[in-house]
Amino acid sequence: MAEPTTQRDPGGEIDWQAIEASPEFQELVRKRKAFVLPGTIFFLAWYMGFILLAAYAEEFMSDRVYEGLTVGYCLALTQFVMVLVLGLMYLSRSAKVYDPLAAKAIERWEHLDTDEARAGRVADSRAGSRAATTTPEEPPR
Repeated sequence: MAEPTTQRDPGGEIDWQAIEASPEFQELVRKRKAFVLPGTIFFLAWYMGFILLAAYAEEFMSDRVYEGLTVGYCLALTQFVMVLVLGLMYLSRSAKVYDPLAAKAIERWEHLDTDEARAGRVADSRAGSRAATTTPEEPPR
């Protein structure tokens, strides 16, 4: 079964290792991680705080804010607000920061001189990885 080809690369030869090692891609990963990791930690801490309050601060969570609305319900609703805010922040940052960095990484790949250079680069990287994994042949007896 033949490997599927992409619209940008009709030959199906993409050097994924070279793209991953490129400074543009590394910057994209670094900047994305700098947002996702703290955002995830913040959300999980917020959620665990809510769970702990629900478990150990029953009196506080049952205080009424307005008629039947309690502090517990208000804090539970903030979980939905938090997901919405973090999602919108990620979308905004994606459009302003991540998408341009991804475009730069793609542009670097697309601007290789020729298809032969692209194929040669792929062949070179495959040969290097094969050389590292194969054992030398035994001498004839």
